[in-house]
Amino acid sequence: MDTEIGASHTLSGFPAAAVEFVNVMQNNRERIAKDAGLSASELRALFRVAAVVSVTPKELAAYLDMTTAAITFISRHLVEEGLLHRVDHPNDRRSLYLELTPRAHQMMLDIHSDFAALLEAATGELKFSEVDDLSTTLSSVARSMVIHSTPSKQVTPDEALRDSTADRATHL
Repeated sequence: MDTEIGASHTLSGFPAAAVEFVNVMQNNRERIAKDAGLSASELRALFRVAAVVSVTPKELAAYLDMTTAAITFISRHLVEEGLLHRVDHPNDRRSLYLELTPRAHQMMLDIHSDFAALLEAATGELKFSEVDDLSTTLSSVARSMVIHSTPSKQVTPDEALRDSTADRATHL
């Protein structure tokens, strides 16, 4: 009998804490989407548009690793919900930009405010310096993970943050 069948695979220490934190963040994102009456993909699309202000459907599809057909479906629903609007592309009649509506801007402000309050409550027993150190450490680990997970090209820490985590750092 193979001893690996039915074996539990668990982590401990920092890897376990990292996974726990990521899972809590994912559950929070799913709760936010549900509360807003959106799918997780629709919320991710809104977060991306909020981060970059204006995006073509093709750029959004590439960022979310989805087909343009999926983005068309998502963006159509978000337009119908009054959260996105389409803006004509100034140089290409066949293209357009997706941008947040005033309602979506308010939604993003509310989500970020609620998240900041959640983190403030969660770190309420820590000193300001400990929270500051935690922020610095999380950013450093994120940059380093990008560098170490993309060995095919040389990436500096600044490029890592800018290219892979900067847009994600502005939303949940």
